[in-house]
Parts: sequence; structure tokens; C-alpha cells
Amino acid sequence: MRTPARPPLDGLKKRLDRSRAERERMPRDGFLRETFVLPRSDARLKAQEWFERFPKQAYWTEIESWFERPGDVIEFTIRRLPAAD
Repeated sequence: MRTPARPPLDGLKKRLDRSRAERERMPRDGFLRETFVLPRSDARLKAQEWFERFPKQAYWTEIESWFERPGDVIEFTIRRLPAAD
């Protein structure tokens, strides 16, 4: 009885390489980041929610970047520290 041949690992290798490249681009500064793409009014509410839940004084919460997209849509990245110490 023969053992089956190993499956090709090209797809897995490509995904690992892509994942490692993305991690290298991400800064290692301890901040947690989340990106949202929302209509303007929802984006404003989401930002207010984050600042209420994670106050700027304790978590250093801030809008890191934002862009206006077509159709009155806002894409923004908000960052904060993982804990208030």
C-alpha cells in the first residue's frame, strides 16, 4: 500500500508570505487600530462611541487617518491603547 503524495503547498506559501508582509507594514507601537467605512452620520456616531468608551486621556484614543469617499462615505482609522494604565 502506497502513501499518498503530498499536496502542493504553493497557495499556503503565498498566503504566509502575504500575511508576513502585511505584519511588517503595521507599526509595532502597542496601539490597537480599527478601520471603518461608513456614511458620514454613522461615522460621526462611531467616533463618538469610541471616545466615550475609551476616553482620550486614558487610552490615547485618536482618529489616525480619514478619507472622504464618493457618496458621502467616510473611511477612517481610529487607534487606542489596549488598556488604561
